[in-house]
Amino acid sequence: MTAKHLVWDWNGTLLDDLHLVVSSTNAAFAAVGGRDVGADEHRRMFRRPVAEFYAEMLGRAVSAEEFGRLDRIFHDAYRLGLTDITLAHDAMTAIKTWPGTQSLLSMWFHSELVPAVENYGLAGIFARIDGLRTEVGGDLKAAHLARHLEGLGVAGGDVVLIGDSLDDGAAADAVGAASVLYTGGFTDPVRLRESGRPVADSLVEAVKMAISL
Repeated sequence: MTAKHLVWDWNGTLLDDLHLVVSSTNAAFAAVGGRDVGADEHRRMFRRPVAEFYAEMLGRAVSAEEFGRLDRIFHDAYRLGLTDITLAHDAMTAIKTWPGTQSLLSMWFHSELVPAVENYGLAGIFARIDGLRTEVGGDLKAAHLARHLEGLGVAGGDVVLIGDSLDDGAAADAVGAASVLYTGGFTDPVRLRESGRPVADSLVEAVKMAISL
């Protein structure tokens, strides 16, 4: 049976920005004397809350104040590199494959997300777009997803979320939604498959899995 509504993740899922995220993370680490992290290591170790990931990679505790500073450095570097970033190669095909309503939920800042979605030619596709409306990011997605569905007026049981992280899967679990996890994003495929959730190697495959749930 086709789910009533599909929620897409943005960064690492529809947007092919893994290497930009890694370089932006390294810009933040360099500001406090941390070492560079490679893409494979980032995919193995990344998790939310991001402050915990930073603490593990830096080998020490990271205070809320310091994390706020590192988060700003990260996003400043990320913005500079966005001009070279494209959608995932099959993103448009995958979006067009879904037969029902769709929305977009991101842990990126809302004021920047909305114009970016328009710039990528996706205006008018999503029933709702929600990014962060805070000054500092990095938290878990569950509460953000709950607010997103409340704004849509859609029950969790009528939803499938396609994302690229274990946190996406946990957020879907928290609201009673199904999820499909995509291996082309920020998380090592082995970690995704070990979670026991449906896992797809392409976005088109992810949509086909979502339709079957």
